[in-house]
Amino acid sequence: MKCFVFLVLGLGSMLNLNGQMRLTLEESKAMALENNGNVKNSRLELDAAWETKKEAFTNYFPKISASAFGMKAMDPLLEIGMKGGDLPVYDGTPANLANPLQYAYMPDVNIGLFNQMALGIVNIQQPLYAGSKIKTGNRLAELNIEVKEMQRKLSENDIILKTEQQYWQVIVIQEKQKTVDSYLDFLDRLHNQVNNAYENGLTIRNDLLKVSIKQQELKVTKIQLENGKKLALMQLCQTIGLEYRPTLLLEGNLEELSLPDSYYIPTGDALPNRAEYQLLEKSVDATGLQKKMQNGNYLPTLGVGISGYYLDQLESGVDGTFNGLAFASLTIPISDWWGGNHKLKELRIRESMAKNNLEENKGLLRLQMEKAWVDLNEAYDKIQLTKSILEQTTENLRVNQDSYDNGLIQLSDLLEARALKAETEDKLIEAKNRYKLAVTDYLLLTAR
Repeated sequence: MKCFVFLVLGLGSMLNLNGQMRLTLEESKAMALENNGNVKNSRLELDAAWETKKEAFTNYFPKISASAFGMKAMDPLLEIGMKGGDLPVYDGTPANLANPLQYAYMPDVNIGLFNQMALGIVNIQQPLYAGSKIKTGNRLAELNIEVKEMQRKLSENDIILKTEQQYWQVIVIQEKQKTVDSYLDFLDRLHNQVNNAYENGLTIRNDLLKVSIKQQELKVTKIQLENGKKLALMQLCQTIGLEYRPTLLLEGNLEELSLPDSYYIPTGDALPNRAEYQLLEKSVDATGLQKKMQNGNYLPTLGVGISGYYLDQLESGVDGTFNGLAFASLTIPISDWWGGNHKLKELRIRESMAKNNLEENKGLLRLQMEKAWVDLNEAYDKIQLTKSILEQTTENLRVNQDSYDNGLIQLSDLLEARALKAETEDKLIEAKNRYKLAVTDYLLLTAR
């Protein structure tokens, strides 16, 4: 709900009075995190892990089961036969008990039982000890939640970096469009100057053609930039989950650059906060818990419980019977240890491998952060160097303009000086973009 309110307010602030949408980098990242499919799936994975944890917790409680059974046999399951014959009849005189005077004939009797019946059973069993498997299973479920949380963070980092790359790519094209427009303004003024000189017989037609050709080349470049901006903007909109709008304005500014030192953090302080490092630690923990869980399979299990049943033979005039019992059960695995010992050794080996991976990748993660810091400083130095070159090319253009106005150099020299300045301006735009991305990369790699 908070994200929804934020997006509604954010979208409202993006629209100006003319209905034109403005978008900042922070708004773009927020929308990408809210709408990206991979990020959504990583959050659903986390929700699923929580449900798994809740399921594991239920193993602490008694297990209750109920079953019912009904049957009708073709022949009785139990038959009882009684031999018939003459049976003495008591006439009420005690003296005749030993030597009865009367007899009654009893034929043979066959009784069939369990020809049909219904049986209901309820069983309740509480585990008392299960080789620590219940406790270990719950810890594994908790560990799974921690792992999914870190994976969610990594997914968010990926989409943040992707969004920034695409956002600044649009800004770079916009800045290059400004450079081309400035270049075209220069050529328009130069074209008028050369045309006046040509009409007054002070220059040849070839000079006028050189300016016209350069104007046409820049117009082609301008069209290419417009198409490139459209595609870059469409890509950004797809990433952040926004419908493409040709009039969408990005409010990024390549001029706002902070010194690299303002972002620095020692690698030792940043390493424990890296999701990748934490995942390596959790991998070691997971192998230890798996070993403990496997060991629990070879330990005794103890439980207590109660059972009750109701039996009805479905005979007319015969009531059903109910009975119950309490019990305790103890299971001791014996032959499982023959193969289980090797399985435990395998898990110990895998635990050692996980520890080795942790130590190996710890160094690689440190190296990765150090390289990101070097790249950040290098990108900043490139900006300063390119700025210095731009000052020189600007001064060179001014000198060439004065020299051309005084008839000291040819038109081609002036055009070359202006092209050199435009090329340096483009390099400066690219250098600023690389620095922006280097800042983002360094902050992500230092868990910020």
